[in-house]
Formats: sequence, C-alpha cells, structure tokens
Amino acid sequence: MVRFENVTKSYDDNSPILKNISFQIRRGEMAYITGPSGAGKTTLLKLISLEEWAEDGAVYVDGEDVEEIPEVEVPHYRRKIGIVFQDFKLLYNRTVFENVALTLRVRKDHEQFIKTQVHETLKMVSLRHKADSMPMTLSGGEQQRVAIARAIIAEPTLLLADEPTGNLDPDTSAGIIRIFKEINTKGTTVIHATHDRNLFRGSGYRVFRIEGGTITLEEGI
Repeated sequence: MVRFENVTKSYDDNSPILKNISFQIRRGEMAYITGPSGAGKTTLLKLISLEEWAEDGAVYVDGEDVEEIPEVEVPHYRRKIGIVFQDFKLLYNRTVFENVALTLRVRKDHEQFIKTQVHETLKMVSLRHKADSMPMTLSGGEQQRVAIARAIIAEPTLLLADEPTGNLDPDTSAGIIRIFKEINTKGTTVIHATHDRNLFRGSGYRVFRIEGGTITLEEGI
C-alpha cells in the first residue's frame, strides 16, 4: 500500500531528518509510527500526502511513485487519503454537519447523498445527535471525532493520523483508538503517528520507530 525506498528529507540545509529510509505498510494494515518529538513522524506523513517532497528516493502509494503525479492531479490524489490532525483543523463558523460534509461538497456529490453519508458517518463516531452543534460547544474528544468523521466520509483507502490523541485524556484517547480499529476492520489502511507508547504497547500491531533519521521495526512482524 505504502512503500518508502531510500528516502531522504532535509530542512534548511541541516542534517537530514530522514536518512535513506526504507519500509513498507501493507494494504489493510493498521500500523504505528513512533519516536520523540521532532524525529520526523509528521514529515513522513507529509511525504505520503504530498505536502512535502523527498530529496532522494521514492514514496509509492498503491504502486505509484507519488512524486510522479502531475500537479493538476494532486488534489484528486489527496481526496483518496483521509488525514486526522492533533489540532482538529475544524471550521469553527460551520456546524458539525457542514464540517463533515465539506469533502463531499467539494466533490459535488448530490445533496441527498451527502445528507445520508454525513448522518451515517456521525453515527459511526457516536455524534449524530451533535450534527447541528457548533464545534466550539464540543469537548476536545468530540471535536476529534468530528475531524475523524470528516476524514473518513469519502471512504479513503488510506487514513493518516498525526498525533490525534496528543491533547486528549487517556479514556478519550482509548475511544479514538477504538474508532480507528473499526475503520481498519472495514478495509482502510491506517497509519497512526504518536509518541504515546500506551496507545500501542502490546497491541499486536506493527510499530515503526523513527529516531536519528532512521526507521526500525520496534514491534510486530
């Protein structure tokens, strides 16, 4: 599903944050990327979503070298990927429904289809009753669930989660992980970047660690 081959990435002529790394995430897998702050977890996800570009090496998604995708096709490519951020990135002047519907409206789907999909997706994250609420009236955990609903409503083949529980308490974090697991059981490949070892310790999922510019398999086979 996702394959890095000898990828190097630097910023501002400093030593590379990623040095000639190679690894692979299998289709339908849920995997964790861990490591200290600043190690390159977010950079790795940005290379997949084409928010950043590698200096050397290649990143493949579904067998395609993503850096060979024409610029005009990049928005279409990104629509196949769901992204969940630590800071939610919600539109606070729009309702929960409108936030979740945004991707489908950009895609110009029929309004009745959008309504059905939004309610079904909010039901999946236990927020259907909050459809008409404004994000600022929600708790942090509820806002993150809205962000997850927005990321998965278009049924992406790949979900990237960048420290999605970083600002949440342990119980709320556990609930977010349960949602990711449910999404994964439906066939979506999930790559979850986190520094919180409690989220994956003994989980049975593969865990990759980034440190000192290199990546190693820390748990799983």
